[in-house]
Amino acid sequence: MADLKKRVISMSIKAYVWLERRLGLIKPLIAAASHPTPSSNASWLYVFGSAATVLLIMQVMTGILLALVYSPSANEAWGSLQFLNHNVALGWYLRALHGWGSDFMVAIVLIHMVQVFLFGAFKFPREMTWLIGVGLLLLTLGMAFTGQVLRFDQDAYWGLGIGASIVSRVPLVGAPLVHLLLGGPILGGATLSRFFTLHVFVIPGLLLAGVGVHIWLTLFHGVSDWPMPGRLVSKATYQREYHELAQTTGIPFVPDAAWKDAIFAAAIMFSVMACAFFFGPFGPSGPPDPTIIQTVPKPDFPFLWIYAVFAFLPPSIETPVMLVVPILVIAGMLLLPLVAGEGERHWARRPVAVLTVSVVAVTLGVFTHLGTYTPWSPIMEAWTSFPISQKYLHNRTPLERQGALVLQNKQCRNCHMLDGTGGQRGPALDSIATQMTEDQITRQVLQGGGNMPAYGNALNPSETKALVNFLMTLRGNDLAPAIDASRALAHQSELQTPQSPAAAHDGKSR
Repeated sequence: MADLKKRVISMSIKAYVWLERRLGLIKPLIAAASHPTPSSNASWLYVFGSAATVLLIMQVMTGILLALVYSPSANEAWGSLQFLNHNVALGWYLRALHGWGSDFMVAIVLIHMVQVFLFGAFKFPREMTWLIGVGLLLLTLGMAFTGQVLRFDQDAYWGLGIGASIVSRVPLVGAPLVHLLLGGPILGGATLSRFFTLHVFVIPGLLLAGVGVHIWLTLFHGVSDWPMPGRLVSKATYQREYHELAQTTGIPFVPDAAWKDAIFAAAIMFSVMACAFFFGPFGPSGPPDPTIIQTVPKPDFPFLWIYAVFAFLPPSIETPVMLVVPILVIAGMLLLPLVAGEGERHWARRPVAVLTVSVVAVTLGVFTHLGTYTPWSPIMEAWTSFPISQKYLHNRTPLERQGALVLQNKQCRNCHMLDGTGGQRGPALDSIATQMTEDQITRQVLQGGGNMPAYGNALNPSETKALVNFLMTLRGNDLAPAIDASRALAHQSELQTPQSPAAAHDGKSR
């Protein structure tokens, strides 16, 4: 028995030497794992970064297994998820692990960012670590959103339509961005394959690369020491003080500090597994059918607060808020270590930071709760069951009356008011023909834009023609219809341009 033990040890040593001579990775990995860190860092408040990394690894592994069955085709995606749920052994549990892992990862990354912010760990010399972290947060949210789209059920279909309509508002590049994401002006066959590419290749690749750089920066600068009141960060002295602290109170990260990371990561993994087992996977709900407008799409939990904010915003300020506020927030996060890279780190000495976190947390909590039951258009007084008023049908052609029926059946008044009743998400329709030309109305219905999803796949050509004809009769108190000023000027210019005698003779002969 002793001889066998010696042989196993000898073979292990030889294998280690063989690998180390050829790879040269084992010693650097051991050095990185056992690097000294101040003893104050062995805290339960320093475990969120490791937990987020473990969740990312789980997401990659479960995602690879799901990709073996999932079909990124508009005609087959919904069916492949049903096949996973009902025909593949533990397929439903695999989907549930991936879905709940996504929500947990978003939450852990957010908590980690808050902890870093309150501890002032974004200050010198860890500015780049914070900037990479902001990028990782945005990529994590991108993974969660694209994952919801891949379910390609009724909620995902119309939710993506609303998202595309928001993107279309971006000045100058809005339309190209929509074409890039959807493969055209409306949801089509190329849409799902593009989101599959983003979710499976592009974003995970950037995430893994970003996490690698993030970990390297953490090892290079060391884990930020526990903030102490009155211990200010100075670019001239901080690094020397940190190294002195690590030498005098330093402990090896593995195992003295890492055991708490391991226990917390295991607890998070067990929580994900429990939620997956007891609550199951997310969707898919009904199959995507662009002809069924009677739906109130809602995003997944991490984005419910955005849904509620958009629902309660007045239409007049909706576009500026959607386009300006996210840019300001991201810019503020990126500029933070550059404008506040020195000074006090302890949260008790930074009341503005504590107040900011408190306000953001309460705001997100309130709007997330509202998002669980708030409709996309919160002020709703008319539904499909209410018929179109008789005054809009008087002296109308059969085609125009058919358009009124399309307006009623497709629930256009969920978002648009007519005769004082209906939703307030979009503009009132009573005088829409005085504000938009026929071509503009047709384009808006088919391709969407602003706050309106594209309905090109929801209406057949005859329904579109009838609806536009009816909308063209809505001119308020018999006001003049809208005209295309550029076309009118061009026509007037043609009339005023003198013709040559040959052209005039040719016109007369014709």
